[in-house]
Order: sequence, then structure tokens, then C-alpha cells
Amino acid sequence: MENSQSQSRNKKKRLTQEQLRQLEKCFTVNKKLEPDLKIQLSNKLGLPQRQVAVWFQNKRARSKTQSLELQHCALQSKLEAALSDKAKLEHQVEFLQDELKRSRNQLALFTNHDSPVCNSYLGSCEERHAHDDEVVVFDELYACFVSNGHGSSSTSWV
Repeated sequence: MENSQSQSRNKKKRLTQEQLRQLEKCFTVNKKLEPDLKIQLSNKLGLPQRQVAVWFQNKRARSKTQSLELQHCALQSKLEAALSDKAKLEHQVEFLQDELKRSRNQLALFTNHDSPVCNSYLGSCEERHAHDDEVVVFDELYACFVSNGHGSSSTSWV
């Protein structure tokens, strides 16, 4: 006899669609179940108070899990966007390093000319580069290049 009592106690009573709808509706307004509301819902739905309380507890746990999953998805997409941005920036850095290398090669060609105008520009650029470790100012180089007549239509300045 004791075995049949434990079986009936363990057997869960399934909620009807209307009971679920009422519980869900109540949950949207009240995430926590106050004692008065628990009694009211229990009487209205014809369910034991304990079952109503457990349903609310389980629903809060499921809601928390769903919220964490949504946060995880949002963070995952932000991570993917950041990794994509990082890859683009790394590509840009490579491109700019190549440009800098080409510009330094051009600068090396200019330093072989003995033009006073060009040398004054180059001297100030070299001093700035030596002291502050800055990138050469290309507008000044271009001005030096153009003023000395070294520019040609085949040279492209990007």
C-alpha cells in the first residue's frame, strides 16, 4: 500500500492549456509569487499551492537560462564583429607598412640629389624621424620632389 501512495504522489498532474495560459499571463506581471497570489491562483486553476509555487520557480529558472543564452548570442556576435575588425585592421597595417617601406625607398633615392631645397626638407624630416621616431611627412617630400623637377607623369602618389 505504501508503494501505491508514493506512486500517486510522484505522478505529476499535467497542466491544461488554459492553466498554462493563466500561469504565463500571471508570470509576465509577477515574476515572484506572493502568498496571496499563490492561494488565488491555486483556487482559480484548481491546482495545489505547491504545484503553482514550483511552476513559478521553474519558470524563473527557465527565463534566466533563456536570458543567459540571449546574452551569450549577443556577446558571440560582438566577438565575431571584433575579430573581423581586427583582421581588417591587421590588413590595413600590413598595407601601410608596405607603403611606408616604398616611401622610405623613394626617400633614399631623393637623398642622393644635392638640391638645397630638397636637402632642407629631407634634413628636417630626418631630424624629426631621428628624434621623435615619427613617420616622414609625405607632403613635404612631394613638395621637394615637385620643386626639383623630379616628378613625372608616370609617378603615382597614393
